[in-house]
This record gives sequence, C-alpha cells and structure tokens, in this order.
Amino acid sequence: MLKLVNEFQLDESSGDRDSVFERRESRVRSYSRHFPVVFDRASGCEVWDSEGNRYLDFLSSAGALNYGHNHPVLKQALLDYLARDGIDSSLDLHTDAKCSFLETFETLILKPRHLDHVVQFTGPTGTNAIEASLKIARKVTGRTNVIAFTNGFHGMTMGALAATANRYHRQGAGMPLSGITRMPYDGYLGQGIDTTDYLRKVLSDASSGVDLPAAILVETVQGEGGLRAAGREWLQSIERICREIDALLICDDIQSGSGRTGKFFGFEHAGIEPDIVTLSKSISGNGQPMALVLLRREFDQWKPGEHNGTFRGNNHAFVTATAALQNFWTNSRFEQQIKRKAMFLSERLDDLVDSHPDRIIEIRGRGLMQGLCFADPADAELVTQTAFQKGLIAERVGSRDEVVKCMMPLTISDDQLAEGLDILKDSISATARI
Repeated sequence: MLKLVNEFQLDESSGDRDSVFERRESRVRSYSRHFPVVFDRASGCEVWDSEGNRYLDFLSSAGALNYGHNHPVLKQALLDYLARDGIDSSLDLHTDAKCSFLETFETLILKPRHLDHVVQFTGPTGTNAIEASLKIARKVTGRTNVIAFTNGFHGMTMGALAATANRYHRQGAGMPLSGITRMPYDGYLGQGIDTTDYLRKVLSDASSGVDLPAAILVETVQGEGGLRAAGREWLQSIERICREIDALLICDDIQSGSGRTGKFFGFEHAGIEPDIVTLSKSISGNGQPMALVLLRREFDQWKPGEHNGTFRGNNHAFVTATAALQNFWTNSRFEQQIKRKAMFLSERLDDLVDSHPDRIIEIRGRGLMQGLCFADPADAELVTQTAFQKGLIAERVGSRDEVVKCMMPLTISDDQLAEGLDILKDSISATARI
C-alpha cells in the first residue's frame, strides 16, 4: 500500500480544500494523494480523468483488474444478469449464479490441477479471507502460533495485520499484535543463504522458544513487500517443513493469483499443493468485491456460521467471475499470452537497469508483476510522479517504497505495453537530469 506522502497532499490553501473530498473524505486516503485528479471513465488499460486526459493504468486497482477495466464480455454478462433481475445479494443461500461459478471453477481450475479443495466464500475482501484461513488453521490443529515472513503483507484487520510485516501499517493497530512468529523470507539474508534451514532448525529444537505453528503463511510473490519472488526450491522446502511438523501451508494468492504470475495460481510455478489458498482481488473478474478460501476437504471443519459475512453472497461477482473463467481459462492460450508479454516486460526492464546502473539495483517479481528496485526511494517517487504527468499510473511498493511496480492488466495490448514502458523509460531519463 502507498504511504501518505506530504508532498502529494492536496494544497489546503487552494480551492481544493472546499471540494467534497477535502470536506468529507477521511485523511486515511492514500492513492488519491499520489494521483491527484478526478478519474471519470476507463476501458481496458486506459483511464480518463474528468478533464479528458488519458492515462495508461499500470496499477490495475492494486491487482483487482487483471482483465482490465470494463472488459466487454464481463460487462455484458453482468448487464444481462441485471436486466433479468438476477439475485443481488444472497448471504450463503444457493443461487444459480453461485452454482455456475462453482461448477466452472471446479471444471476449469480445480480439476485440471488435481485439487480437491472445497470453496469457502468469506466477506468480500482479501483480509477477511486471511482471517478465515488463520482461524480454521488454529481450529484444525489446536495450535495458536503462525509463521509469517519478513516483508509480507496480508491485510489490515487485526489477525491479518499481525501477519503483515510493515511497521507503518502495524502501528495503525493501536495495540500489540500477537500470534505470529516472523521468519526471514527467501533472500532476506542474502543470496546463497537458504532461510528455510533456520526455520527448520528452530521448529525442530524444543528449546528454540518458537512454538510449533498451526500454519505457515506465505506469498509466493510479495506484492506490497517489494515484488520479492520466492524460488521454487525454497517454496518446496517450506511445504516439506509443514508436512514434517503437521502444520498447514497457507498460500496467500490474493495479489499473485488469477493469472498475474503467468499461471492461474502463483504457487503452481513451484509445483506445491497448499492446504489453504486465499483468493480475492481479480477472482471476480472486473473489480466486483469477492474473496474465497480454498480448503483441503479434510480441513473443512467449520460449524455452520462459524465464520460468515453479510456480503459473502455477492452474485454480481459470481456472474463476472464465471464469465472471466469461461473467457480466459478454457485452454492455455491466455497463459501463453501472459508469458510472452512478461518476457517483453523483463527485456525492457533489463535495458533500464543496464542504462541506469547507478540508480536501479535490480528487477524484481514474476510474470506481469514486475518492477524496478531503486537505490534511493526518493528517486523512485520522482519517477512515478513524472510518469503520471506523462500519462502513466504506476505505484511504488517495498519497505521504503523503493520499487516502481509494473502491474498492468493481463489483457494489455502489445502497443499499450510498449507505450507504457516508453513513458517509464522517458521518466527515468528525465529525472536523471534533475
């Protein structure tokens, strides 16, 4: 998440202070401070503000718009559903829309990957899915401790926030956050050091002071934590540790799922099978609020209503999610397109690293979830400011907001991708002279 930056606060001495945003919206807002215009409409990868200025969207609503804005197939499916007075909200009642989603998800996603997980619909946010996964892991195992990792981000409600590493976000809790033991993520201690060796050591030593966990919670690519991508062997080692100590493996695929890394699930690259998977953001297809938890069947030990939420039955989201699966995931063509675009993105970012070795440390990420790590966070900020002025919306992530993140819609055209990267290149060059 972007932190509040004073330089981007609306000038309260100007007429902006009398706007409805200044009068009525909480100061907790953040993205609008970095992109201080009023947006009006959007299509695909393009967004226009109320003055008619066009922008390319390399933010994608923090990963909630993998298929772009107002995709015509998804939009039409929802319009048709609304036109026939389809059910809006249904708690956990059975509806045709939910039935269609479950059947489609089972046929196109679960069965081809040999996953027999059941689907739990939670409240419609990623953090609620994380809360549910932590609760069920503790309920199933009878343990309370959970292992989470450095630079991890899992949400802003209390349980998820405890698992989140960033000090800026954690201090917003206003009270101690507990129930989590923090361990070093892949690469945290430097190249060539396998941090799972330390994890296995402390969990196998009864005098380490680390309680056996109910679960190990991990992002295969840390989105808000700076686009750090875990290696295949490291993730496989985490899975083995879970099996050795009878802990559940929870993969947070909220941002890295739904095709973002090149496969539907981010964990597929490592060939592992988590006990629990959390999905939100782009699972609905077009930004409709929706979240779910996938549970191995034997761990579905909830009592009726033990974790619920009024809006877990958002049928509009079921409709667009079904349309997205049927439109993009019936064969491997979409994955191949993502892979091709990701290779182009990597090549262009490589060129930028080579051209500015004194400013850019490295490329991070995987698939169409990559970015540039700058030596100076202020430099990264200036680049994104300049890019926005030139018509590109891109955010910064990482512990110091040092990584400029390229998270365009997966459906972006080749020309738009090249145009956006040209703007990024020009912005980096322009700021080098300042």
